[in-house]
Amino acid sequence: MSQDPATTDPLVIFTPSGKRGRVAAGTPVLQAARQLGVDLDSVCGGRGICSKCQITPGYGTFSKHGVTVREDALSDWNAVEERYDRVRGLPEGRRLGCQAQILHDVVIDVPPESQVHKQVVRKAATARAITMDPATRLYLIDVAEPDMHVPTGDLERVATALEAQWGLAGATADLSLLAKLQPVLRKGQWQVSVAVFQDHTGAAPRILDIWPDLHEGGLYGLAIDLGSTTIAGHLCDLVTGEVLASAGLMNPQIRFGEDLMSRVSYVMMNPGGDAEMTRAVREAMARLAVDLAGDAGIDPGLIFEATLVCNPVMHHLFLGLDPTELGQAPFALVSSSAQALGAREVGLSTINPRARLYTLPLIAGHVGADAAAVSLSEAPEASEDLVLIVDVGTNAEILLGDRTRVLACSSPTGPAFEGAQISSGQRAAPGAIEKLEIDPVTREPRFRVIGCDLWSDEAGFAEATAQTGITGICGSGIIEAVAEMRMAGVLDASGLVGSAEQTGTPRCEPDGRTHSYLIWDGSAEGGPRITVTQGDIRAIQLAKAALYAGARLLMDERGVNTVDRVVLAGAFGAHISPKHAMVLGMIPDVPLDKVTSAGNAAGTGARIALCNRAARAQIERDVGAITKVETAIAPKFQEHFVAANALPHASDPFPHLGAIVTLPEVSFNTSGDGSGGGRRRRRRG
Repeated sequence: MSQDPATTDPLVIFTPSGKRGRVAAGTPVLQAARQLGVDLDSVCGGRGICSKCQITPGYGTFSKHGVTVREDALSDWNAVEERYDRVRGLPEGRRLGCQAQILHDVVIDVPPESQVHKQVVRKAATARAITMDPATRLYLIDVAEPDMHVPTGDLERVATALEAQWGLAGATADLSLLAKLQPVLRKGQWQVSVAVFQDHTGAAPRILDIWPDLHEGGLYGLAIDLGSTTIAGHLCDLVTGEVLASAGLMNPQIRFGEDLMSRVSYVMMNPGGDAEMTRAVREAMARLAVDLAGDAGIDPGLIFEATLVCNPVMHHLFLGLDPTELGQAPFALVSSSAQALGAREVGLSTINPRARLYTLPLIAGHVGADAAAVSLSEAPEASEDLVLIVDVGTNAEILLGDRTRVLACSSPTGPAFEGAQISSGQRAAPGAIEKLEIDPVTREPRFRVIGCDLWSDEAGFAEATAQTGITGICGSGIIEAVAEMRMAGVLDASGLVGSAEQTGTPRCEPDGRTHSYLIWDGSAEGGPRITVTQGDIRAIQLAKAALYAGARLLMDERGVNTVDRVVLAGAFGAHISPKHAMVLGMIPDVPLDKVTSAGNAAGTGARIALCNRAARAQIERDVGAITKVETAIAPKFQEHFVAANALPHASDPFPHLGAIVTLPEVSFNTSGDGSGGGRRRRRRG
């Protein structure tokens, strides 16, 4: 958004919340955040002591936000920041929100550690029986002592012991291991434990670490799902497969653009922008590893492996590859193959210095390793019936298949399902509305928030939520809210919110030329007014239409109009009821008992690849047999997309849904004159 010539007030855009507004020049970032309802912490009263209000400004051209941020968008460092950095240190690029003043248009990222309401991990690990065959194992060996008559080095005698006692021939080691080899051998009196990495390719074994005597501290690995919006990690025991800790944080790249093409555009318009995003995500992932180790109470140096799944743009940016070609047809990848790397090569410097990283293969230019991981987890190629698997996020991965053939595509749903671009939206955190129901007669809502098991109309709710408050609405909450509004007759099939006169409830309030539905008014206690606006409805319509259109393209390719069952994956799949998904028309019509949740399927696929070497070989074979459908150039995508904007759909029948719920036949106009129904008028422009 370019600056309004009628005002000189700078525009500030906060990520990841997406909240924006104009403030007077010279306003401290912390004050601007409070004015706009942004979740930015501070406990020292803005004196630059606590460091809770750290923020990261973004510079350059942000096409998604329609703004170019100058280098002097914020005031220069002052004496308070200088002193704090000298005494305690500020990470590179960070500022103190209480000290930095907004002088010109600016995009500001609030990192997870600066947010009052910490994110809840919605991509939790799903219980899964995995055959344990990790690439990294522990071996206890007896090493021959040195003999001046048989002149061999200590490493060579360790390798000889591994071959003689465990059948591991030709073991190698990095220089950093050689530096500690002799002291450990002598301390253990020639009996040592070694962690050896041997992958599925048949390459020579690699010694990753060595300890005197029997090492009982364990071996651990990370399974990481690097999403456009969220990075989710699971710390696993490489002996038992047990998930010891799970954690998630916002992908800091979100300040460069909420969707993938915005980030590609940032790279194209800002020289060095790709390196900037690479550095940001690598630092976040290194921090996540430390957090996971801390949660599990283990030494990060005992983490020897990591597996990574992500979409192609995230893949390229994390590996330090230019993603520009992915922004235009034919969407060429630098490489689609699985990558086996040293973790330190890609900035994972907080785990064992010789740890290994494996990235699953990419399927196509817009169908990534996350889709491959979903395939590994859910095995559509082994299904007897036709299954549609949908992993919803900022980018949706969709698989359709059975034993005869598997197809895959990616659909650009955008961040609305994650709670972004929603007027009262927020990430999943205590206090966020996550479930909602609307009485079809009174049109009165009731809801549940994260961190409380009570509904808002139950006794004790106010006391139970006193500490967290009611702060906003997360992705699952907004989806249920829109579906409930449709079922209650507050919303018509075109997605228009009716007036108070048309709907019979004062909760439908005038909002410019349209109306909003009021869920919660906490203004009397200094809290927010949580509403669903016409803009929110539109964001959800666009997101769900893209999702449905992607599924329909795969169905067209298979020559079918129906599927036998639907599997919902990811945070969405675990927290949204099938009925609400179908009321919105997010998924094709099937019997509701044929809609199941797979939890975090991409994360599960990453864990399978971490714990089982054969699974890596399997998915590398399987991706070659998957038929890729490119939504960006498919002629029928736009046709399906337009029809899917209606709730649930303009033309496709939904008989199974109709057998469960009758959607009101209402149609609202936009006059706001309370004249009752009428067909809504369409405006050109």
